Amino acid sequence: MKSSHGPGRLLVVDDNRVNRLLLTHALEQHGHRVSNAENGRIAMDMLRSNPFDVILLDIDMPVMNGFDVLEALLQDNNLRDLPVIMTSASDELDRVVKCIEMGAEDYLVKPLNPVLLRARVNASLEKKRLRDQQRKLFHTFATPEVAEQLLQEGFSLGGKYITASVMFADIRSFTSLSEKHDPADTIELLNNYFALMFDAITANNGTVNQMEGDGLMAIFGAPVYHEKHREHAVRAALEMAELLDGFNEQRVVQGKVGIGIGIGIATGKVIAGYTGTQHRATYTCVGDTVNVAARIEKHTKITGRQIMIDQYTREGLSNEFRVADLGEVMFKGKQQAIRIFAVNE
Repeated sequence: MKSSHGPGRLLVVDDNRVNRLLLTHALEQHGHRVSNAENGRIAMDMLRSNPFDVILLDIDMPVMNGFDVLEALLQDNNLRDLPVIMTSASDELDRVVKCIEMGAEDYLVKPLNPVLLRARVNASLEKKRLRDQQRKLFHTFATPEVAEQLLQEGFSLGGKYITASVMFADIRSFTSLSEKHDPADTIELLNNYFALMFDAITANNGTVNQMEGDGLMAIFGAPVYHEKHREHAVRAALEMAELLDGFNEQRVVQGKVGIGIGIGIATGKVIAGYTGTQHRATYTCVGDTVNVAARIEKHTKITGRQIMIDQYTREGLSNEFRVADLGEVMFKGKQQAIRIFAVNE
């Protein structure tokens, strides 16, 4: 009989050659593609270089036993969710409990019952399919960094203090620009614009965590910390400006008006984490640094400079960056003036 769940890529790990061959043959009869390994060390090498859907793992093996393999899988973020069915000649309860506690999906006693084997493999394949769908959804609706953090650590509301760089970017005079174009052209413009800006930000280890109209907010140094987050933020801004120049050249050729942007970056302590409810939440950061970055972005309209940063961001840049000191500015709501700099393209 054929499996109702479709064929899977299975790995049989057993030091007994007869057991390996018989189990491989039984699984292949159900349409699965099966590879095998004679000990845990060989199995781990295969798992790290080839994709598998389910592992059938013996416990008592030389070189690296089944318990060792389970421990290694738990410590590998790319393999920890891979379904594992333990196979053993022993039905001792403590061994069964230990395997399940270490992450195994199931435990089958040798000699394996063909009907039970098929049911366990099909159930494990279904769990693998659902986990793959979950991972795909996470990566679709969240940034890669946030998606990986959710997959590895799970979800919980709350935040923590971190030091990061925050960027705000906004299209200049977008309201008047959109009034002169039909909605389809406006949405196409925004989609193309954001595609370019997102690429520059993510390429420099940034996370876009907020979009509102034609504006965006990005974080550098969270949720994955990078020591050079200030440099990454400024490099992203420079790439954004460069990409926008190319985008505007294409628009002019098409007889369309080019667009301008203002970018503000500030560095300091923020509270970063998930806000919202258990049903709807987003990863963001709040604090004075966020407010300063937003104020600097708005101030680019007054100075006519495209990219501006605060002093704390400036202190983390090497001499290869050309900046101009614009002096101190007293922003609304601040008790102390903020020293700002323009980044020269």
